[in-house]
Amino acid sequence: MAQVAKVKFVWRIVDLVVGGIFIYAGAIKALDPIRFASDIDNYKILPWMIAAGLAFYLPWLEILCGLALISRRLYLGGLSILTALTSVFILAAVAAKIRGLDITCGCFGHASKSWNFSGHLALDLAILAALLALYFKVASGNRLRNAV
Repeated sequence: MAQVAKVKFVWRIVDLVVGGIFIYAGAIKALDPIRFASDIDNYKILPWMIAAGLAFYLPWLEILCGLALISRRLYLGGLSILTALTSVFILAAVAAKIRGLDITCGCFGHASKSWNFSGHLALDLAILAALLALYFKVASGNRLRNAV
C-alpha cells in the first residue's frame, strides 16, 4: 500500500508542476497580449488578425487547462487541450527553424528570450512527454476500471 501511495504522490506532483507551468506561461502572455501576438506573427504561419485573436484567447485557455490539472476538475479535457497545444507549438517551431526564421517562442515572455532553439525544443519535448505520460496513466486507469 505504501508503494501505491508513493506512486500516486509522484503523479500528483507531475500534475502540479505541469499545471503550474501552463498557469505561469499563460499569465505571462495574458499580461502582454500585443507582444504575444507579435510572437505568434513571427512564425509567419497565420494572418495578423488571427494571431492577434489567438494572443487574447490562448493564454486564458492555458491558464484554465493548467487549473484543470491542478484541481482535477475537467482533467482529461485540460490534459487533451494542453497536449494538442504543445504538439502544435513544437511543429510550428520546427517548421520556423526549417524555414530559417530566427524567432523566440514567446512561451514564457521575456524570461525565455535568451534561450536558444535547442533549449526551447528540449523544454517543450519534456513538457509534451509529461503530458503524454499523464494522459496514458489516466487512459490505463480507465481501462483497468472498465475491465473489472
